[in-house]
Amino acid sequence: MERTLCEINERMTNLNPIGLDRTEAALLSKQLNALLANYSIFHQNTRGYHWNIRGEKFFELHLKFEELYNDLLLKIDEIAERILTLGHHPTHNYSEYARVATIQESPLITEGPQAVAEILEAFKAIMPMQRALLKQAAEIGDEGTSALMSDYIRAQEKMIWMYSAYLNNI
Repeated sequence: MERTLCEINERMTNLNPIGLDRTEAALLSKQLNALLANYSIFHQNTRGYHWNIRGEKFFELHLKFEELYNDLLLKIDEIAERILTLGHHPTHNYSEYARVATIQESPLITEGPQAVAEILEAFKAIMPMQRALLKQAAEIGDEGTSALMSDYIRAQEKMIWMYSAYLNNI
């Protein structure tokens, strides 16, 4: 069956500049903004662990937490840029992050095992979100978001294993 020129034009007008359905891209952007909120709070919590860690494993954990918060900062930027690529605006204020995020601001934590446990809890919150985004992106043919989520999941699974090994929780 041939499509009429009107049907083709209608379909084309509902596509964003990268060729994705505008409605689907809006839904995906909303989910990415929720992930952005969680990453932003996770990042700030990790900076707090880095700044306030004390004790026997100070040098090891201080460096590890710095490595993690730098990685989270890169991901925050990538997620925000992906939202922009989809044709929407990334949220940038902490009041909105606090309203939307599953991850909560952490209290002052100075003990290594407690900080590592908090990091594992944060990963437990974002991993299902990323898996859902991966599935949603694949369903609408959004290879860019799919690749981003796939890369994050793969790297974070290893990090979860390593932090769990530190706590002897494997």
